[in-house]
Amino acid sequence: MRLNWWRRSGFRWPAIRGFGPRKCHDDDVAAYDELTALFGYEGCCDDRSDDSDAIRELHDDIVVMPFWTPQFCATVIRAAEAAGAFAAQPGDPVPGHELSLAGISPQLFAAVEVDIGTRVWPVLQQRWPLIDYHGLRDAFVIRYAMGEQESLRLHHDVAQVSASVKLNDGYIGGVLDFPRQAVDNSSLAIGELIAWPSLVTHPHQTLPLTSGVKYALTIWCELPQVV
Repeated sequence: MRLNWWRRSGFRWPAIRGFGPRKCHDDDVAAYDELTALFGYEGCCDDRSDDSDAIRELHDDIVVMPFWTPQFCATVIRAAEAAGAFAAQPGDPVPGHELSLAGISPQLFAAVEVDIGTRVWPVLQQRWPLIDYHGLRDAFVIRYAMGEQESLRLHHDVAQVSASVKLNDGYIGGVLDFPRQAVDNSSLAIGELIAWPSLVTHPHQTLPLTSGVKYALTIWCELPQVV
């Protein structure tokens, strides 16, 4: 059924660096393999996430670690484009062209929520021992394109911890910038995750895109519940 949904969509795979354009109905086996990976959250994890040498601090309280493979990042981009529902959320004070992972697949959102709690959170707790995991407030793909959304203004997130995963390259500009810390995410590889405390100390922005199309996964970890 899921494969048939991709067939009925008439979706053409976008040309992403390292991945040629193709129609999913021209290659059912490849399409099925990608759907299996996406919905089953298979082949997604970068094995270097268990390597302490691959985890680094970009700046005080800004942690970088391997998260997804480049292949899985490309699959998520194609799935997001196939869903075709990038839009700003009503009432969002910092609107962006976004699509929640739950809008692609509730199973995918649930898998990412578990993955953050089991694979990423212990790394963050080594640096911030008082944080507790309460699941995700949201995780969404955001797209920047010329003539569409080209930047994002300076802001804080309403979350306990925020993170961003670089999903592609082949664009110029559009870096995630932390002006207070005077650092940005331009050094990150595809699939790496950058995490920081959401409130007060780490205002951030996306600087103007000058060419290409940028995709990123934004993750908001839920605030502790007040009893």
